[in-house]
Amino acid sequence: MNSLVLLGSSGSIGRQTLDVCESCGVAVEAISVNTDVRTLESQVRKFSPRYAAVVNESSASDAKIRLADTDTVILSGAEGLLEMLCLSRSDTVLNAIVGQAGLMPTVRSLEEGKRLALANKESLVCAGEIVMRLARKKGCSVLPVDSEHCAIHQCLRSGRECEVDRLILTASGGPFFGKSRDMLKNVTPEMTLRHPTWNMGKKISVDSATMMNKGFEIIEAAHLFGVSVDNIDAVVHRQSVVHSMVAFRDGSLIAQLGSPDMRTCIAYALFYPERACGMFSPFDPVSAGNLTFERPDNEAFPLMREAVYAFRRAGVIPAVMNAVNEEAVYAFLDGKLDFCGISDIVSDFVHNYSNMEEPSLDDIEKAASDARSLARQRLGLL
Repeated sequence: MNSLVLLGSSGSIGRQTLDVCESCGVAVEAISVNTDVRTLESQVRKFSPRYAAVVNESSASDAKIRLADTDTVILSGAEGLLEMLCLSRSDTVLNAIVGQAGLMPTVRSLEEGKRLALANKESLVCAGEIVMRLARKKGCSVLPVDSEHCAIHQCLRSGRECEVDRLILTASGGPFFGKSRDMLKNVTPEMTLRHPTWNMGKKISVDSATMMNKGFEIIEAAHLFGVSVDNIDAVVHRQSVVHSMVAFRDGSLIAQLGSPDMRTCIAYALFYPERACGMFSPFDPVSAGNLTFERPDNEAFPLMREAVYAFRRAGVIPAVMNAVNEEAVYAFLDGKLDFCGISDIVSDFVHNYSNMEEPSLDDIEKAASDARSLARQRLGLL
């Protein structure tokens, strides 16, 4: 791989991807942001991409003024981002956009026949069947960037598909592991963002605390690896050293271990089937100390269980769940909803929203938009 299109370059994964590109000599042909023009400007001046897309129209106007002295072409709006994918010559796209906004860029990347390194879990949560079907039709690889799915991808290289018994995702448990639901009622956004091991964005930090993120990852794993949710488990592993495991039918358990550094996962997705050399220090198992594994508490943190139920309902329900969760998380971060209220409203929609069988992408987008508006109304945000 000689060059890359990076979507969501201003976020945590985006910035770490640029670290990997700089270390490994990968040219960055195109980047995108939503509104963070200041970060975009510094990245353009450092990496000199051919294209840069800014989704927010007013921010795009600002970017064009700031970067008028460069050769980078600035495209604006969601359509500009999709156009950038058509114009780019790179055969690899890393999608690090946060939320459902990443779905259509995932689809367009595959339509253009590009290899996809996927850090946008909502693409598979909302429309996993459509995305994976398109990838197969186009002959495109979909390489996971999430640490858990990256680990499973590596572990699966140890055996044949017919030999796999179970996938076991590990979860840090977030900052509130061990607390009862009553104890969670008064936690604040500041407390929630203090993740014990990973340095992540605000949205994913809250999803980790509620265990919604692990529910999303179960859905992702089912789509990525073609494994029934009945054969996917999750365990709480506080040290975040074992990133996930695969159990084989002969009783063997293969685990992938490493330091909690997303750059390792990014490099794996970008260079697979090769491995990047010389970037990271070898993992020292002695320094890791004792490793523990515990069952998740589905009563205090019900959203992982609700995600599995949403997956079983299928249709538009996973996309509805994702949309309502996004609104609830941002309401919590703004101080307009308590922590337990996130799971309450998500569970209500998962169980009661009217479903549709075999929806199209347009159906999924409409259902998510309608559910988002209804959730905002219930949350008093309209």
